[in-house]
This record gives sequence, structure tokens and C-alpha cells, in this order.
Amino acid sequence: MARLMTPFRTLRPSMRSLCVFPALLLILLATVPVLHAASGDEGNGRYRNPVLFSDYSDPDVIRFEKNYYLVASSFHFMPGIPVLESHDLVNWHIVSHVFPRLDIDPKYSMVGGNRYAQGAWAPSIRYHKGRFYVYFPTPKEGIFMSSAPSPKGPWTVPAAVIAGPGYEDPCPFWDDDGNAYLVHSRVGAGPLILHRMSEDGTKVLDDGKVIVDDPKLLPTLEGPKLYKRHGYYYIFAPFGGVGTGAQAVLRAKNIYGPWESRTVLEQGTTKVNGPHQGGLVDTPGGQSWFIHFSQRGGYGRILYLEPVQWKDGWPIIGSPIPGGTAGQPVADWPKPDVGKTWPIETPQTSDEFSSSTLGLQWEWNHNPDDSHWSLKERPGYLRLKASYAPDLIHARNTLTQQMEHESFDLTTRIDTSGMKDGERAGLVMFGFHASSIGIEQTAGKRQIVYEDASGKTTAVVPLQEADVQFRMHVADQQVSFSYSVDDGRSFQSVGSANPFYFSWWKAARPALFNYNTQTDAQTDGWIDVDWVRCYALPDSDDAASMSPPQHAGSTRP
Repeated sequence: MARLMTPFRTLRPSMRSLCVFPALLLILLATVPVLHAASGDEGNGRYRNPVLFSDYSDPDVIRFEKNYYLVASSFHFMPGIPVLESHDLVNWHIVSHVFPRLDIDPKYSMVGGNRYAQGAWAPSIRYHKGRFYVYFPTPKEGIFMSSAPSPKGPWTVPAAVIAGPGYEDPCPFWDDDGNAYLVHSRVGAGPLILHRMSEDGTKVLDDGKVIVDDPKLLPTLEGPKLYKRHGYYYIFAPFGGVGTGAQAVLRAKNIYGPWESRTVLEQGTTKVNGPHQGGLVDTPGGQSWFIHFSQRGGYGRILYLEPVQWKDGWPIIGSPIPGGTAGQPVADWPKPDVGKTWPIETPQTSDEFSSSTLGLQWEWNHNPDDSHWSLKERPGYLRLKASYAPDLIHARNTLTQQMEHESFDLTTRIDTSGMKDGERAGLVMFGFHASSIGIEQTAGKRQIVYEDASGKTTAVVPLQEADVQFRMHVADQQVSFSYSVDDGRSFQSVGSANPFYFSWWKAARPALFNYNTQTDAQTDGWIDVDWVRCYALPDSDDAASMSPPQHAGSTRP
């Protein structure tokens, strides 16, 4: 029966209303299958990979007491670097972001250019002497550090530990003797460079020493994570590129080497391409686990949880491959032993905009212009004000969230009465070759318009009412759109299903937008978004939906 139960919060509003009729609700729930896309938790003491069908790319993870914390790269999206919390490594929710914006270059605010594919690359998270530390690179500006007394913040303003372009993927390490170190790679991947670092983690103390450089056996080496265990130093580092790579572990008695290496996780006989880059974590009971990503086309780099066993001082990640040193990803496995069963959950998606702050699921496409959005001007609504842009890619204040499921419906209700001539607003699957449904206003008249992935725009129907609902349906790496002008009682489909794409090193994203194409446009036009609601749907078989590898080689543009 446990596998037949669906969490209350995932039910549609019409289904929630049935809670006043317990017997009827029980009958209804008995017919609702568990949606493994909605959670990796199978509800029976086991989990199914991926545990997060979402683009939390370049993940790192730590345990603090009995809780687990995960960070991931956010690139140009703001606020940057989401911090997720879990009690069992399977069920996760967002608790904070490391920084609200980056003001280290005007281009992060889309002034004089943009920073698509730049921004915060692969971060690391560690705990040291009462504070949590996150280190991350921006490829053009340097390596930065932010710290906080709690993973929920407040986080300090990121400060440069190493200034200048060309660095990537830093990881700090505080040794038993009190010495501190920072290891990182370079843009383009490899070699691995180790610095002495000040004990407070704010600066490096030397120019660094190359400790690993083996382009023949370890090509495209990056993303190092440094640990110490039973007298050995270990570096967990991916090699070979996003779509085709594997996970290596290097071991040494001295932190400067010499280092010996093994491949400890590879695709094997599975369909999980390029399984690598992540973090090692132990449970209080001594179990070892590894969280890593695998590229899934336009869905981005989704996350897998692997058991780790140790043999002769070396880890084997996943299910051991007979006759070798490596494992391969598991499809189904007993959950980590954390002493109790925790509720099934996935990171936040839906939002009623009833709070004075945006939900933690939301990220802007760059630094937002805070004068052009509000949750206070009309309480209970998100107001998005238009500013000039020639097209969507160059528009500010596009508000996005990650896809958290393989198959889902996402619906929003929008009041268009504040729009001005030249405005375009609506719902988009944001990324390369974006497709969308929205509203355009010309000469005081509004119409619903649809844009397909080729860029072709079609006028659908005049919009006579102020309120409209838009819906995107996502399945099998395609998105289709529909609209309702009768407050959701019926929806009319437009166009056909469109593919969506891996864009700027991130997955495609559902997003709300509003901009004005008139160069002399007044900037006082707006839309009011009443709510956004997302419902997971049964997804296709993992094998059938597997995408071919993309961007083989470096994980960097």
C-alpha cells in the first residue's frame, strides 16, 4: 500500500478538496500510482535512481550532525548556488542560496553584455570550526568564498580567494595538523593545482603546485574533491567529459603526492552515460555514499545516489563490475540507514505568491532589476514590470525555476490588465530555441501568441478578458502549450510538441517573462501573476527517455 500513496501536496486542487470526504479520498488514493519521477523514494525502504530528476549540476555534499547539505552550480542564474537539505540523502528541499546576486561585473546585470554560461561553476561545501564554507569559481573573475553559521544563512558576500580568469572547481581542505589547503583545476580541465591557504579560508598563501597532470590517462580532469581517510588523502575527480566520462579517485600518503589513481565509477552495462562528478559523504553509522550527475539532454545533469564500498583502501562506487576496480550506477537500492523513515518530498515548485519573499525555487536569468518586480504592490500576486529588450534572451527579470520531474504539468494564472503597447509576456521553456505561449499588446489590443522552437510566432486568438491561464505539458524531453480563458475550466492546445535543449551548461527551464520591444517604450506596463502550480505526472521508462551524450569533452564551454 505504501507505494500507492501520493503525498497530499502533489494532488491537484480538485483532489485536495476531497479531504472532507475521507472514505472517497481513500478510494481515490488507492488508484493513484506512486510517481517515481516525483521522488526517488519508493516508499518501501528502497530508492530508485535518479534521486533528483533535476539539473543540480556539479553537486557537492556534506553531512552535519544528522542532516545532509548539497550545493550545485548555478552559472548565470540568480540568486546563485542553491543549498538543499535532506535527512536521508534521497528526499531533498531547498533551504537557501549562497548569494543573491553577483556585482563583480556589469554584465551580470545585462549591462554592456551578458554572462550566460558564466557565473558560479562547480562549488564545494565544507564545515569548519562552527561555520559552513562554500567555494566556487567564476571563469572570468576568480575563485570566491562565502561562509555562514548555518546552511540556511545568512551567507557572507562572496570574497575573492584567488582573483583573475581561468580557474575552476575549487575545494578547500583543513588537515588534522591545522594546515589549510585549496585544490582546483583550470578552465578547459586540468591540471590539478594545490595551494596552502590561510586557516580562516580567505586567501591562498602561495602560487600553487601542480599535483596531478596526466592528460593521457586522466584527460579532462576537473571537479576535484579532497578528503582524508585512515591516513590517506583522496581526491575524487571526474575525467573524460560530461557525456562519456567516468569517476576517478586518486590516493596518496602525502598531500602533495605522488598520487596513484583508479577508475571507481563508469557506465558499465547501464544506460547512465558519463556518470561522474560529485561528492562523497558518510552516514553516522559509517555507510559511504556518492552523489553524482549524468547528462540527460535538455533535462540537464540529473542526480544519482550510489552506495560506496571500500576494499583495500579504495572505494568502489555503485554496483561492482566483476573483474575490475570500478562500479556502475545502481537503478534500485536500499535507502541509506539513517535510523528512521522520513517523509517523501522533492524540491519546491508551486508558488501562490502569498509571501513577502519569492519562493526558494525561483531564480532570475541574471541579476534582477529590483525596481521592475514586486510582491508588495498587489499582495498575493507577483508583479513583473516590462523593460526594453529586443528579444527574450536579452530581457531582464525572466523568472525561472528548475524542472524537478521528467513529466509534469505547470500552469500559471496571469492578469494582463496592466500591459502596455509593445509588451510581450507569458510562459516559456527558457533556453536555446525556446518555445512559449504568451500575450502581445499592440494598439491597445491584446492577443495570445505562440512561438515554436524554430522561432516562428503565430497569433492564436484575441484576448478579450484580462485574466488568462497558460499551461506547459512536459514529457519525453518535449514541451507543449495550452491556454484557458474561462478560469481553467477548459484548455485549448496550441501548436505541436517542441523539443527543449541543454543551454549555457544548464537545463531548459520553465519561466515567466515580460518585456517591451519598443525602444521608446514606457516602462510602467506590467503583468500580475496570481500563482504557478506544478504537478508531477507518470513519466516514461528511464531507458526509453535516455538522451545521447552531449558535449563530450570538457564540461565547460
